[in-house]
Amino acid sequence: MFKILVVEDDNSLKRLFCKTLEKNNFHTFPAGNASEALNILDNETIDLIITDIMMPGMDGFSFIRQLRDANIDLPVLIITAKSDILDKQVGFQSGADDYMVKPIDIHEMVLRVNALLRRVKSVSERRLTFGGTCMEYDTWTVTDNTGTKMLPQKEFQLLYKMLSYPGQIFTRQQLLDDIWGMNNYEDSHTLDVHISRLRERFKDNVDFKIVTIRGLGYRVVKNDEVE
Repeated sequence: MFKILVVEDDNSLKRLFCKTLEKNNFHTFPAGNASEALNILDNETIDLIITDIMMPGMDGFSFIRQLRDANIDLPVLIITAKSDILDKQVGFQSGADDYMVKPIDIHEMVLRVNALLRRVKSVSERRLTFGGTCMEYDTWTVTDNTGTKMLPQKEFQLLYKMLSYPGQIFTRQQLLDDIWGMNNYEDSHTLDVHISRLRERFKDNVDFKIVTIRGLGYRVVKNDEVE
């Protein structure tokens, strides 16, 4: 189920947007301002953001710019009463992907949300983003706070697998079967060597750590979850 962050200071509109999205099988996270929205983004994996512009504190334009400056490339739909063409220009220049002017047709909102998610899915099927870390499957490259690295194929596939399911514990045998193939007879030492290399390459990464689960295997966790 796709997760939608709804940033709107008008409580009745926020409830309407969330209720409509929930009826269309989306999971929603309501926020009354940009500060609340940023807190949610720190703790949840969000697929799309709907945001107002005129809000207390940080306005929507600044909120979107802050996201883009942090390399958060989630699709953003602006829903606002600001209808001037210059406002629309600023919205798109800030990094918004779509723009609707209130009052809106909520059914059209759902159509636009679905269109944005389809567009992102087609682009991101070969790309994985975790915080500020981006993995490009077609080039075996990883870009993070330390720069861009091209990994050997097996190291890339191993990290891609674990980052796709953060927090999930993978046994050594699972990883060997998935990455090297069930008919391959590599032993767990091969896996441990690849894990050690990944840890060394990404020791300064600010987004994740690879954690050993004694007696079981490995998992990837957010840096702030490391004990």
